[in-house]
Amino acid sequence: MEFTIQEMKERKVHRLALVLSYLVIVTRGNDIRSINHGETTSDIVTGLKINKFIEMDGGDIFDCVDVNLQPAFNHPLLKDHKIQMEPSTFPIGMDVELPSPHHTISQAQPPIVSCPRGTVPIRRNNIRNHIASESIDEEIGKDKQHEAVGIQYRHDDIYGTRAIINVYEPKVKNGSKDLTASVIKIYNGPGLVEAIVAGYLVSPELSGDNFARFHVAWDDVIGNKSCYDHTCPGFVQVSHEFGLGGRLRPVSVYNGPQYFITVMMFKDPKTKNWWVICCQENTPIGYWPSSLFTYIKDKGETAFWGGRVSGPTASEDSPPVGSGHFAEEGYGKASFIRHIQIVDKNNKYVNPDFNKAFPSTSFSGKFTVDGYGVDNYGMHMYYGGPGNLSRQ
Repeated sequence: MEFTIQEMKERKVHRLALVLSYLVIVTRGNDIRSINHGETTSDIVTGLKINKFIEMDGGDIFDCVDVNLQPAFNHPLLKDHKIQMEPSTFPIGMDVELPSPHHTISQAQPPIVSCPRGTVPIRRNNIRNHIASESIDEEIGKDKQHEAVGIQYRHDDIYGTRAIINVYEPKVKNGSKDLTASVIKIYNGPGLVEAIVAGYLVSPELSGDNFARFHVAWDDVIGNKSCYDHTCPGFVQVSHEFGLGGRLRPVSVYNGPQYFITVMMFKDPKTKNWWVICCQENTPIGYWPSSLFTYIKDKGETAFWGGRVSGPTASEDSPPVGSGHFAEEGYGKASFIRHIQIVDKNNKYVNPDFNKAFPSTSFSGKFTVDGYGVDNYGMHMYYGGPGNLSRQ
């Protein structure tokens, strides 16, 4: 039987429609829709070729992107970069089990996304389809205000740091472009212009909600940007399961159950890349290649552990930090960061030098630090506050 050219085209379209109609898989309440490798759809936020996308409980959508095609490799300095799939070594002492800060506290669960091996999950943004090609500073506005509370550590050779961070979910006003965060940070350079950051933040402008979400960030000095997760090229993800920008659950309750995450950043002594490790399983999420940096290419000289608020009105109308209560209220009511250590030049976790640590707040009427000290497992403190709510 012979077919006309038009009939043959119609038969191909019909076969394709039959194939696509079966590409819906439902598992454990998660809607997982698969797309053939190499195809794209009009609503793929990242604009990348994907294997499939996964809709999580709560509505988050992650695209499973080929690890070799992730946004990092759009950076001109990473054009010929060879992916490092795991650290060449871990800091000495990382395998030492840290004691739970309190017998009533548990680990918060990180956002686990079941992407296939060889791909990485990249979260879509529910606010703007073009956010993957823009920095957050460009989206929110460059004229930002800042407040901070915690421990600043100065004038030392820093090759990494780790800490246990109490996870709360401070609320930011609806419609606000401000954010509140609890993080660990390493930076260097004139005016401390170059930095890498890991922790959780609440940002309605970035995420479209008031949930605590795990993020990494870095300051791109050359491009004059602050970049979260994959919002601009740079961070190379290797984990096929960890969803950057995903929710941390459960979160702590004031005078109730408490939850925490363990966060680490360290420089690989062989490749010089800066790795991010998270949570109970010490999962290597990914790294910033050393070629991205000018001032922290070799090491950091300053670190920060604590909370901060940032945005167009973050000083004049500051959102809460941590639990939203002052540090003096103590365990179960104020937020804490514990077991703070740094990595020294011998690639070993050590306690920070007490004389180089400065607990401080940018505005004591909004945020405070208390309970600061050092034990066998590192530094610790309570921190946080209600922001401008305390002045109303």
